[in-house]
Amino acid sequence: MVPPEENGLQANLEDGPEAQKLLVYRINYRRFGENISITVAEDYSPILKTYRQMQWAGSLLGATTLILLLLLQRFMVRRALSPLEQVRQQVIQLQKGQRKELDGQVPLELEPLVEQINHLLHQTEITLQRSRHAIGSLGHALKTPLAVLISLAQRNEFSLIPELRNVLREQLASIEQHLSRELARARIAGEVTPLNYFDCDAELPSLFDTLKMVHNRNLVLGWDVPKGLRLPWDREDVLELLGNLLDNACKWARSKVHLQISIESDRLLIWVDDDGPGVAAESRVEILGRGIRLDEQVAGHGLGLAIVRDILDAWKGTLELQDSPWGGLRVVLKLPIRPTV
Repeated sequence: MVPPEENGLQANLEDGPEAQKLLVYRINYRRFGENISITVAEDYSPILKTYRQMQWAGSLLGATTLILLLLLQRFMVRRALSPLEQVRQQVIQLQKGQRKELDGQVPLELEPLVEQINHLLHQTEITLQRSRHAIGSLGHALKTPLAVLISLAQRNEFSLIPELRNVLREQLASIEQHLSRELARARIAGEVTPLNYFDCDAELPSLFDTLKMVHNRNLVLGWDVPKGLRLPWDREDVLELLGNLLDNACKWARSKVHLQISIESDRLLIWVDDDGPGVAAESRVEILGRGIRLDEQVAGHGLGLAIVRDILDAWKGTLELQDSPWGGLRVVLKLPIRPTV
């Protein structure tokens, strides 16, 4: 008998001519005392090629299906989160002062959040207005008796004791200066509701018209500000800031004053230039002191700059004094801009 392992389909493919892979079936017989072996072979290469093609097609189909599933999942997630994206865009618009409050038409899950934000905006606005009215009332209440005392210090009775009169005048002037500064500091709102943001296109023309009327010296006043720029700080604070800087510049300028505002990456830059006498480098630190002025005959660069510095402290900004290209003083403000949501 022929061993059984030599009969039937062979376990492995065998090499054939022209690099073929042969599927071999072999059977052995013994007839009339003779061993007979019959072998049948078939080229298995086309089947292998088809199998590889099926593998590639299956892999491609699987990858395509996976990509489609990922895209479908992304679409479904984005669609599910689209209300949050709308709220995010509205918050950005709030920061830019382009809307007063968030839309109330949101999914049920977001309604409490939107309602609380709108309520907070409304309450903040009311609180700010009340505080400012209270501070204004306090200022008037204190300034009236202070004015009476200053008037009394001018009476002839004090001429007999000039030393006492001078001390009294100095102390009353110091009280008035500190009162004005502290009231100005208390009015600083910082970053508040978008309703009060400073719109440069709307506010700067009236501000410069006021300066021209106050400083009626044929000064050439100009500004260079990007169109549509809205400063993300309280309108009253920005008016206080720019008003003090421009007023100081007008007092010292010979013929012209210029304001420039620009945005660089994540900060806002403000330049105020004048063509006045300028300030020596060694005197600039003294100017930034509390209420100190170089020229007591011309009010400027004193309490105004101290108030400006208080506002910058609230906004985490910086102030620098440099030489202006026109030969006068350049005041440079650098203010960080809040990142958008």
